[in-house]
Amino acid sequence: MYVYDTKISGLCLSVTDKGTKSFLVYRKIKGIPVRTTLGHFPDMTIEQARKKALETLAKIADGVNPIDDKRKHEISNITLCEVFETYLTIRKNLKEGTILDYKKTIHQTFSDYLDKPLKSITKEIVMQLHAKRGEQSKARANNAFRVLRALFNFARNHYEDSEGNSLFAENPVEKLSATKGWFRVPRKQSYIKRADLPAWFKAVIELEGIRISSKADAVRDYLLLLLFTGLRREEAASLKWKDIDLIDRTFTLQDPKNRISVTLPISNYVYELLQQRKKKSKSEFVFSGEGKTGHIVEPRKQMLRIKKQSGVTFSIHDLRRTFATIGESLDISRYSLKRLLNHKTNDDADVTSGYVVPNLDRLREATEKITMHILKLVNYESLMIDHEKL
Repeated sequence: MYVYDTKISGLCLSVTDKGTKSFLVYRKIKGIPVRTTLGHFPDMTIEQARKKALETLAKIADGVNPIDDKRKHEISNITLCEVFETYLTIRKNLKEGTILDYKKTIHQTFSDYLDKPLKSITKEIVMQLHAKRGEQSKARANNAFRVLRALFNFARNHYEDSEGNSLFAENPVEKLSATKGWFRVPRKQSYIKRADLPAWFKAVIELEGIRISSKADAVRDYLLLLLFTGLRREEAASLKWKDIDLIDRTFTLQDPKNRISVTLPISNYVYELLQQRKKKSKSEFVFSGEGKTGHIVEPRKQMLRIKKQSGVTFSIHDLRRTFATIGESLDISRYSLKRLLNHKTNDDADVTSGYVVPNLDRLREATEKITMHILKLVNYESLMIDHEKL
C-alpha cells in the first residue's frame, strides 16, 4: 500500500503486509516508472523524508537517475577482493590449477589493495607496484598484472548502469602497454642436457625404497612418465586409471590445457612402468597423493634429493622440454611432435596443419623412437644391471 504526501508531489510511504514502512520517491524517468527508497520509518522522520525527497527530485530534474546514482556509488566502493570473487564465480570454465595460481598471484602482489575499492588502483599505482614486484621477479610481475588487467576488463563489461554504460570505462593496466612498461622476460630454454641425463636418470631410479616419504616410488614413476611422454605437470599428476588403456596401450587427456581431449600412444617402457604401478595401486589416480586433490603435487623434497645426488638442477617443465628437444633431434615430423606434446595443430597461421590427420600408429612409432633414444643415452641396460646388484 502506498500513502502519498500532501506537501511533496511524488513522496509516498510504502507499507508492506508485514507492516514495514518505507519512504519512497516516485517519478517517471524517460517514460519508465522509477521508485527510489529514501529510508525506513520511524528511523527516518517525515521532515527528513521531505528534505531528502526534494534533493532526489532536484537530481531527477537535472537528468540524474537516482537508482543509477546509487549503483554508481555502491560500485565505486566495490573492492578488489569482491570483484575477484565475482570473476571466479562467473568464469566457471577456469581450471582448478588456474584458480589456485590466480589466488596466489592476487594475494602476493595486491595484498594491500584486497579490501580497497578497485577504482583506487590508478595508473600511477599500477606503474609503481609493477616496478616494485619486478625487483623480485620480472616474470611474476608481468603475470600478476595480466591477472589484474583481466579483472578490470571483466569489471568493464560486468558493471553497467541502466543504459548499458560501463562503470569501469578505464583499465589502468593499459598504461603498461602504452608506455612499453612490461618487463622483457625471455622464454625459458632450460632442459636436461644429454651429458646430464645418465646422472639424473640414475638418481631418479634410486628413489625406489628411499624413505623420504611413502610416495618415493610414485615420484620416481611420475618423473619418468614426464620424461618419456612430455606431458605437462598437471596432466600427468591428475591421470586416472580410467584414462589409461593398457590393452590398446594408449592414454587419454580428458581436459588438457588447450581444452582439446586427445588420445596418445604409450611406449613399451611406459607400458611396463604403468603395469607395475597398476598392480600396487589402490587409488583412482595413477599417482595418488595425500592432499586435497587426491593426486601427487610437485614433489619438492624428492626433487631436491635428485638434484643433490646427480648435480643436475631441473624443473618439472624441463622434462617436457627435454622430450621435445630429443624428438626434434631425431627428425620426427613437426606435426607428430606437436601432437605428442598436445599443442594446437590447427593454428590459423599454419594452414597445412589443418589438412594433416593424426595417425595413432605413426605417433606410436615416434614416441617409441624417442623412448629408445633416451634409454640409450642413459645407458639403461647397464644401469639396471648395476641397480639390481644393489
